[in-house]
Amino acid sequence: MILILRMIGLAIFAILTFVFGCIYCLFSPRNPKHVQTFGRLFSKMSWLFGIKLEIRIPKEAYNVGSAIYIANHQNNYDLFTVAGATMPRTVTVGKKSLVWMPLFGQLYWITGNILIDRANRSKAVGTIAQVVKKIKERNVSIWMFPEGTRSRGRGLLPFKTGAFHAALAAQVPLVPIVCSSTENVKLNRWNNGTVIVEVMSPIPTEGLGKESLRSLVEGSHELMSQKLAELNEEAQQKSAR
Repeated sequence: MILILRMIGLAIFAILTFVFGCIYCLFSPRNPKHVQTFGRLFSKMSWLFGIKLEIRIPKEAYNVGSAIYIANHQNNYDLFTVAGATMPRTVTVGKKSLVWMPLFGQLYWITGNILIDRANRSKAVGTIAQVVKKIKERNVSIWMFPEGTRSRGRGLLPFKTGAFHAALAAQVPLVPIVCSSTENVKLNRWNNGTVIVEVMSPIPTEGLGKESLRSLVEGSHELMSQKLAELNEEAQQKSAR
């Protein structure tokens, strides 16, 4: 019964958001400010899944400027949890095929996100250049999932290097965003406990070259792994109260 009620509520929210959201964005299509608006709107629906969401964004995080945000990618609940930490003028990079997904695809495109052709390797190799170009031309930040796929309860997976290449090429900082585990969230349970999302301090890349790539990847993975363990422990303690 709980599952059915949640699915009905989610369907109503999704239809209203996508329809009225697209209409709203028509007044300033492809404006990157929309991504934060809808990211944070979606996170407001975390209560529908029985999640008590706690988002931690330090004040200084709003003064970073253009950056590459790197977040852990767990499952479909990311849309209702970690999306709440979307920063101003931040867009994501998604597959071009997303635009054909009913409702969501149209909203994804009109809010100003970047679409690339990942199936075509000859085009995909230019993805980093596209990202760097967008950062400079549109004065935006880019949100990326360095794991490249959903971890689905397997912890923090090894990082791919795309986000780090982009940060070095654009000479913008990397800003880790970590979300505590959502692997135990159950749709047929009223209370799914606390989930914590934290925006961490920026990792500077100014003056660094490609020779720093490996240390940047490994160092970022270690920092985020440690933070994930800390947040998981804290979230479990809060959920048990």
